[in-house]
Amino acid sequence: MSDWTDAIVGERMTVDSQFNDRVAASRFSSQEWGLIMTAIEFEIENPGDPDAARLVADTSSLPTIMPELENVRSQVAAMGGAPGGSDGGGSGGGLVDSIKGALGLGGSGDDGVSDEEFEAAERLVQEYADELQAELEDVGKWEQVCVAYAE
Repeated sequence: MSDWTDAIVGERMTVDSQFNDRVAASRFSSQEWGLIMTAIEFEIENPGDPDAARLVADTSSLPTIMPELENVRSQVAAMGGAPGGSDGGGSGGGLVDSIKGALGLGGSGDDGVSDEEFEAAERLVQEYADELQAELEDVGKWEQVCVAYAE
């Protein structure tokens, strides 16, 4: 299936550029967004019918990187920056909190990341997928991508 993803590199670059404002308005910094996107795979539902087909984000690997978001925030804060696009109302960080999170004893979710934050990441990723599909449709490549995905 990598052939179909290779065919949309230009459109992804376009959407990445257009999506920067949405990321900036979200709770995630651009560094956090980059990390989130490393855990995402795109799939096409109903590729045999381009009119009914839909580009969806497979977020099943997202839980594995969510704890790293706190590390990214800590690094940004240590360099004198504000903690990403978050509201600053995190757990407070620190060694004890890091150890608790690693042991699954954080106050939020099993991984120390709140369910709300996980859901926000899922929503933003699907918005990206929707924008990417719209771009592919606008440039007339959607049907070709569906065929390549189905092969």
